[in-house]
Amino acid sequence: MAQEIVWQKSSYSGGQDGPDCLELATHEGAALLRESDAPGDVLRTRPEALAGLIRRVRQISR
Repeated sequence: MAQEIVWQKSSYSGGQDGPDCLELATHEGAALLRESDAPGDVLRTRPEALAGLIRRVRQISR
């Protein structure tokens, strides 16, 4: 039986039903990202790689 993917919207999306939402999920040890307006386009990566990207973005945005 396939595990259901539960998507969580970003708190920066401006509301639960906003049209421009970044959504994140985990599945089989991977981190998944998608935009709510294109739910079929999913970026799959390792959680460590996503954490590294987030750390770097925070560093350069200060």
